Amino acid sequence: MSYEATRSRVETYFDTTATRTWERLTSDAPVSRIRETVRRGRDAMRAQILSRLPGDLRGARVLDAGCGTGQMTAELAARGAEVVAVDISPALVGIARDRLPIDLRGQVHFTSGDMLDPTLGRFDHVTAMDSLIYYAESDIAQALQGLARRTEGRLVFTVAPRTPLLMAMWRMGQLFPRADRSPVMVPHVPARLSRALGRAGAPGRLAVLERVSVGFYISQAMELAS
Repeated sequence: MSYEATRSRVETYFDTTATRTWERLTSDAPVSRIRETVRRGRDAMRAQILSRLPGDLRGARVLDAGCGTGQMTAELAARGAEVVAVDISPALVGIARDRLPIDLRGQVHFTSGDMLDPTLGRFDHVTAMDSLIYYAESDIAQALQGLARRTEGRLVFTVAPRTPLLMAMWRMGQLFPRADRSPVMVPHVPARLSRALGRAGAPGRLAVLERVSVGFYISQAMELAS
């Protein structure tokens, strides 16, 4: 699929089919054992991404690309950052806005749309947790190239790693009715992605960070930094 076609499918899934699921998953509400592993995995990944950024972000402008229901957004704002929180799903952005503590609301600008929109401006840092996992290698390279040229500091993101377990889980997912399927994750190998970034002319160096694997959550953290 093209970037635009994939983005449209992601929007439809998160803005209609999966809105309530993600609202519950990212809350304190009880969930199934499988979803509990996803919740714990996401918590671990979010902590890792945040560990790559300064503890004091006062005066920094940070893009939370694919903010979802706003967990990363809230933590960035709590560190003092001015946060631009963008997601393709207006429904998820609405949940994130409602959940943000009142004392942090002056620091966050919420918007729904394309996280790559150049009109969002320039940033000191960018986080993109699990928002690029549905895209092809060339699309990720182009996305990172555009974001990196507007980012002064760190660009920390995740991809789906090519592992036997993840591929098996993906095949199992194809057994579900089409209406219940999430957009297909595209697994990547770091070395190939690094070469694709070079071809795209992305500035900076790609660093492979820690992989988080907790039950049904498997994600690879990476960083593009000057």
